[in-house]
Amino acid sequence: MNDVTKLEYKKKNKLFLIKTAHFLICAALFYCAFLLFRYSEFPQERKASFRYNYFVAFLYIFLTAFFNRTYNSYLLGYSRIRGLVSAQFLSQFFSVGIIYIVVTIAWNRIRSPLIFILLLVVFVPINIIWSIEANKYYCKLNPPRKTILIYRNQRDKRRFGIITGKPTERLYKITKELQFDGDFDEIIDQLEGFEAVFVAGINSRCRNGILKHCQDHNIRGFFLPHVGDVILQGADHIQSFDSPVLMARRKIVQPEYRVIKRIMDIIGSAIGLILLSPVFLITAIAIKAYDKGPVFYKQMRLTRDGRKFRIIKFRSMRPDAEKDGIARLSTGDQDDRITPIGRIIRKCRLDEIPQLINILKGEMSIVGPRPERPEIAEQYYKTMPDFKLRLQVKAGLTGYAQIYGKYNSDPYEKLEFDLLYINQMNILTDLRMIFATFGILFSKESTAGVEGITAMDYEEE
Repeated sequence: MNDVTKLEYKKKNKLFLIKTAHFLICAALFYCAFLLFRYSEFPQERKASFRYNYFVAFLYIFLTAFFNRTYNSYLLGYSRIRGLVSAQFLSQFFSVGIIYIVVTIAWNRIRSPLIFILLLVVFVPINIIWSIEANKYYCKLNPPRKTILIYRNQRDKRRFGIITGKPTERLYKITKELQFDGDFDEIIDQLEGFEAVFVAGINSRCRNGILKHCQDHNIRGFFLPHVGDVILQGADHIQSFDSPVLMARRKIVQPEYRVIKRIMDIIGSAIGLILLSPVFLITAIAIKAYDKGPVFYKQMRLTRDGRKFRIIKFRSMRPDAEKDGIARLSTGDQDDRITPIGRIIRKCRLDEIPQLINILKGEMSIVGPRPERPEIAEQYYKTMPDFKLRLQVKAGLTGYAQIYGKYNSDPYEKLEFDLLYINQMNILTDLRMIFATFGILFSKESTAGVEGITAMDYEEE
C-alpha cells in the first residue's frame, strides 16, 4: 500500500467516525425520548422487560440507516448544507413516525406524540451544526483537485453542466478542457499532473485507456456511461464458459416480484386517494372556478411493451393549449400556456395526484419510468433508438430519473437513469424510491421544464 492510498484510508476513517458520532448521538437522544414516552404516562411499566426497549432501539437504527441511504444524508462535500440538513431531518422524521405508529398499534392505545415532536425539534440544530462543521472538515481533508475535462462533442460537454456546478466545483477545479475522440496514446502526456478526470462520449478504446491510467496512478476518474454500459451492469455472469461471460437480455420480471409490486401499487394508490381526497376536491374546485374548463387533462401515453393508455392529470394549462394538435414539451414557468392555478399545482406537484387512479387501474405503477407521449417518443426513436428500452417495464409515477436526475434532465440521461432502475428492480429499491420522492417534491429542479429540448438535439454533432 503506497503513501497516497494510506492517506485516503485515514481520511475515510476520520469521516466515518464523524458520521458515526452524529448517528449515535441522535440514536441516544431517541432512546431517551422513547423511555420518557413509555414510562412517563404509565410508571408501572418500569417493571416490564427492557427487551422491548432494545427492539425499538434496533428498529430506529435500522430505519434511520435505511432512510439515510435513501436521502444520502451523509454525502459530505457533494451536497449543500440545506440538502444535508433536510435529508437528515427526513430520515429522522420517517423513522420516528413509523416507530410511533408501530408502538401505537402494538399497545392498542394512542398516546400523545409530543415527546417525539420535541425530539424532532431538538434534532434540527444538531443537524445544522453537524452539517456545517462536518462539511468544512471534509473540504479541509479534500482540497480542490486539479481536474481535466475530456469530451467528444458539445452535446457531451453540456452533460457536464451538473457536475461542474456548485457544490462539486469546491472539490474539483477544472483547469483544462479537451475535445478529443482519438487514440489514448495521443493524450496520455496531457493527463500528467491531474488529480481527477471527467470523461464523456469518447470512444471505448480511449476511455478504457484513461480508466486504466486512473487506476494505476490513483486518479479519480468520472465517466458518464453509454447506454451499453448501463445495460451491462444488469447482465448475468455465466459460469458455463472457460472465459468470463456476461449475458445481457431483455428484463424479465420475476412473478413473485410482479405480484408484490402490484399489491403495493393497489394499497399505496388506494391509501393515497383516501388521504389526499380533501386536496383532490379543493384542487378540482379551483381549476373549475378559474376558467370553467375541464378539471382533468387526459393524454395518450406509453407503458410496458409500447401499450397505450390515457394518463389522468389535473389540468394546469389553458383548454386550448394544443389546439393545433402538435405535441410540445412544457418549458417550465416561462410557458405562457400554464394558468395561474396551474403554476401553483405544478409547484406543489398536485397535478400528478389523479395518476393514482391510473395506478389503481393497473395502467401504471408507483415506481417506474415516466410514461412518454407516443408522438414525442417517435421523435426520440429516430435519433435515439435505444429510447425504446424504457418500455421493458410498466410506466411509473416516480423513478430514478425524477429523483436523481430531476425533471429537467435531458432524454438521454433519463434513459440511462431508467435503465439503472430496470437493472436494480426489487421491493427494497421501490420502497427507497417512494420515500426518496418526498425529498424532491418541493425542489425547484424537480418541477422545471426541459427548456425546449427536442429529439433533434440528440443527433450526432
